[in-house]
Amino acid sequence: MIDKILSPETYALLGQWALGFCKNLVIAVIVFFIGRWLIKWASRMITKLMQRANVEKSLYTFLTSIANVVMWLILVIIVISILGIETSSFIALFASAGMAIGMALSGTLQNFAGGVMILLFKPFRVGDYIEAQGYAGRVKEIQIFNTIIRTNDAQIIIIPNGGLSTGSMKNYSSEPYRRVDLDFQVAYGTDLDEVKKAIGEIQLSCPQVLTGPVADSDVVEAPWTGLTQLGESGIVVNTRTWCRGQDYWTVYFYLNETVYQQLRQRGFMFPYNRMDVNIVKSEE
Repeated sequence: MIDKILSPETYALLGQWALGFCKNLVIAVIVFFIGRWLIKWASRMITKLMQRANVEKSLYTFLTSIANVVMWLILVIIVISILGIETSSFIALFASAGMAIGMALSGTLQNFAGGVMILLFKPFRVGDYIEAQGYAGRVKEIQIFNTIIRTNDAQIIIIPNGGLSTGSMKNYSSEPYRRVDLDFQVAYGTDLDEVKKAIGEIQLSCPQVLTGPVADSDVVEAPWTGLTQLGESGIVVNTRTWCRGQDYWTVYFYLNETVYQQLRQRGFMFPYNRMDVNIVKSEE
C-alpha cells in the first residue's frame, strides 16, 4: 500500500533527509558534549580569575551562575540550529522575555548593579562602621541586593544597594585614625590662656590620645585648643584631639567628663542662657 503511494523519487528524498538528519544529529551531539565541557572549563576559569582578583565569594558565585546560564542558552541555540530548526523565533522569544523581566525587575536590577559595584570597588567592608541613608551602624553582611547593618542599639537595618552605591556615605572605619572635635563654652572675662592650659593637660592625661604625628599617617597632629567663637553667653573654645579609630568614643567621653569636672574644680564658670523677667505693678 505504501509502495503504491510513495514513488521511488520520494524514497530517495526521504533517504537523503534521514541521512542528513542523522549526520546533523551526530554533529549536534558532539557539539553538545564539547560545549558542555567548554562551559565547565570556562566556569572554573572565571572562578579562579575572580578568586585571584580577591572578588567577594558571593559576587563571583552569582556572576558565574549568570555566565553559566548565558553559555548554556548559546549552546542550546547552536545545537538547535545544527539540527536544522529555525532559531530566529527562539532568539526573539529570549529577547522579549529578557526585556519583560528587565522592566518588571528594574528596581531589583538597580540594587543588583549597586551590589556589584560595592563588592568590586569596596567602599566599605564587613565590620566597618558607616552612616548612609539616614542610618548609622556596623556592616554585618554585604549581599548582592542589600547591605545589612547593625546599629549601636542592636537594631538590624537592611539598606538596598542601589541607593547605597549612588548616594552619599560616611565610612568611619576606612582610616586608622580619627580626630575628636569638641567645643566648650566658658564665661566672658575668663583667662583664655589658663583655660587652654587646663584643657591641654586634660588632653595629654588621656592614655588613648596621640601626642604628635605618627609614621603611617600624614594628618595626625598634636592636641590643639583655640578660641573659635564669641558666643552669646561666653567664649567658645574648640579642642582637636587625635586618636586611633577604635578609641574615638573612649576619648570623646573622657574629654567631656574630665573637662567639665576639672574646669569646675579650678574655678572656671560655664555660662548658660538665662532670661530676666521684671514684673512691674501698675498703680491704679
